[in-house]
Amino acid sequence: MLEFMGRIGVDADFWDGSARLLEAAEECAGDAPQMLGALRELPPVPVPGRGRTRSLLHLLSSIAAIDLTAARVVEPHFDAAAILAQTGAEVGRGEAWGVFASASPVAVRWLPGADSHSVAEGADAELTGTKRWCSLAAKLDRALVTASDSMGEWMFVVDLRQAAVVPRGGGAPLTGLRGVPSGPVDLHSATARAVGDVADWYTSRPGFAWGGIAVAAVWFGGAVALGRALERAVGGREPDQLGLAWLGEADRLLHGVQVQLDDAADRIDAGSADWALAQRVRGNTASACWRLLALCGEAMGPGPLAFDATHARRVADLTMYLSQHHGARDDAAHGQQLAAALHRSSEAPSISGDDS
Repeated sequence: MLEFMGRIGVDADFWDGSARLLEAAEECAGDAPQMLGALRELPPVPVPGRGRTRSLLHLLSSIAAIDLTAARVVEPHFDAAAILAQTGAEVGRGEAWGVFASASPVAVRWLPGADSHSVAEGADAELTGTKRWCSLAAKLDRALVTASDSMGEWMFVVDLRQAAVVPRGGGAPLTGLRGVPSGPVDLHSATARAVGDVADWYTSRPGFAWGGIAVAAVWFGGAVALGRALERAVGGREPDQLGLAWLGEADRLLHGVQVQLDDAADRIDAGSADWALAQRVRGNTASACWRLLALCGEAMGPGPLAFDATHARRVADLTMYLSQHHGARDDAAHGQQLAAALHRSSEAPSISGDDS
């Protein structure tokens, strides 16, 4: 019926781990360990920027359309692989990875012999402090962790199985993504190895925008699942004008986001995707997702939230997931960049050389 509500195309030949992840997502039912087991069985995971980024985003969206908890486990593992790939490294086979990049007071102490100005080979350090928002830290094997010193922010590989890494108990959200505990982790001189060759490498590299777009692809997948639920609800009865309007708006929103994500994927492969593009994609995707949540509430009423456990969990999960988008604050940052660019343009000399 409606293409973007019905399914997201997954390229079967894209990567030989796709079928395993989709199968695990079908079995997940909000159970993160189910997905962690699947991640540890995978061959080397695909990374963006190598000509198949559309297929990669379609896979993430497809997993999210099945189960958002599954996608919440998979996306940071893929992000870690993409980050490491930009240094020539890769995630270890049989390991599940996370990315802990929240702003937190974690101190860096470079170990003797480590040259913090040149860490392309990986400099040893010790990290001390409390890192916030460390999803699944007690169940993962390794993570990429940010910490700062006087020169700026660094990213480190941290083995989460060492005794110096202590995830705090609890940390499960009260509602939404309840299967993904995201409490703090205490680091007590935890051994770490730097990745990237300069301070602030993590946020200044092109891949930072790519990771932000991948998260938007996950949000989109959750919205597609809502669109399917709306389609079933409207199709189950003779639709009135409101039902038809809701259905048409949902398809329009989802189609627009899919086109924008595909364009962003092509720009990633072409090397022209920057953070401004990521802000547009994330902002438009988040807005569409919030509207899909509202449309489902209007069209379906309280029944599915009260009696359909899968739908109720999806609504809660997507609401929690979208909350990591900063909305108006991100728009303000984007607007500031646009204003600065306009100011620079207005100050540039005329190309005609006419000063009159």
